[in-house]
Amino acid sequence: MKYLDDNHYIDRVLSGDVAAYALLVAKHKNLVFSIALKILDNREDAEEIAQDCFLKVFQALKTFERKSKFSTWLYRIVYNAAISRTRKKRLEVVPMDNYVIDNYTEDEVAAGIDEIDPEAQKVMVERAMERLSDDDNLLITLFYKGENSIEDISNITGLSMSNVKVRLHRIRKKLQGELAVMMRRTVNYNN
Repeated sequence: MKYLDDNHYIDRVLSGDVAAYALLVAKHKNLVFSIALKILDNREDAEEIAQDCFLKVFQALKTFERKSKFSTWLYRIVYNAAISRTRKKRLEVVPMDNYVIDNYTEDEVAAGIDEIDPEAQKVMVERAMERLSDDDNLLITLFYKGENSIEDISNITGLSMSNVKVRLHRIRKKLQGELAVMMRRTVNYNN
């Protein structure tokens, strides 16, 4: 379904067409859930946070000042709620080994990726992303899947724009290193 601009639905809701809110939910539900899931790493908690946030946003819609995009405002609410939940649970994060990051160049990764079929590539990327910390995984998801700008991610996470840029660069390097290791294993296994 092709959705209209968020402001269109917001105006309809504020004019009394409460059913228009369902279209806002449908438009943003996948990324809202993804953000919550990346932070919480628990499907049930992510679903609960997503539902709670959509309810909070509906109740606070008249206070939305439109100084930023609606999606930025919504994702910030989800991000904060999920972070609050993790602070209560104190989840432990296992970082990727630093040796993986430094031992492979972008050229090595790019050259090896052509030797692997697209479905295997997708699985490898998903596995590499699973090895990222929840925060890193969230930033990559917001940038690539959510197609948010650096400025939007800064507004959502509360990080400075330069910090977002640096972290995205480091995350890409981690993913490249992890993919290089996986590709070498795959190529060595197939030979």
